[in-house]
Amino acid sequence: MSLIFNGISRTLAAPFFGDTDVMKLDKFDREILRVLQRDATVSMAELSQQVGLSHTPCWRRVKRLEKEGIIRGKVTLLDGKKLNLGVSVFIYITLKNHDEASLNSFEASVQDIPEVVECHTTSGDKDYLLKVVVESIEEYEHLLKSRFTHLPSVDHLSSTFALKQVKNTTELPIKNQ
Repeated sequence: MSLIFNGISRTLAAPFFGDTDVMKLDKFDREILRVLQRDATVSMAELSQQVGLSHTPCWRRVKRLEKEGIIRGKVTLLDGKKLNLGVSVFIYITLKNHDEASLNSFEASVQDIPEVVECHTTSGDKDYLLKVVVESIEEYEHLLKSRFTHLPSVDHLSSTFALKQVKNTTELPIKNQ
């Protein structure tokens, strides 16, 4: 973690202060990203045709987007319900201590819990928001008692169960500029 400003790290504050390392994207880059977000298995020939570039320039752009870290990887999206992981729980966590060591310790501990699929730092009176996927409420109760209550520096946690998933997408809104 970086420097601490009134309890908020520079890393956490970056979205509020603006990120100066944003790469300039033209219309072809944005269209490549739109297509690949929908289907990362599309062939380079198909991608080239869809974005209106020849094969080599399109390939070079994809490689540059990968090198710059805009394309972080390619994954296979799984259906949690079909894998009997249909219970989603959102957990708000408040820590006792907000020093750098406590924050780092908590964040490292969360990495070791496979059921935690997302962990976000938040503004306001809660410090973290976690998304957890489990098979059942009983499994969550066991996880809560065995893992979450023993995480470093946890002062308070509050759980909310999702009743229905209305929207779930991994596609980022790539705007035309």
